[in-house]
Amino acid sequence: MNVLVYLLPIALSLGLMGLIAFLWSLRSGQYEDLEGAALRILDDDDLRDDEPDRPPNPARRDDR
Repeated sequence: MNVLVYLLPIALSLGLMGLIAFLWSLRSGQYEDLEGAALRILDDDDLRDDEPDRPPNPARRDDR
């Protein structure tokens, strides 16, 4: 029973710290662009025309 005297405040403080971290992440805009991260992985960097001076990658084979 004496253990509850220590564990209950520790559990409540950890829960409060988690809530504070979640509210901080909401206010700082961590959840603003949920679709962008999912679509960014599909972006093919090899097809971009904004870097025409980039040398070709010798490890990549183009015989698809």
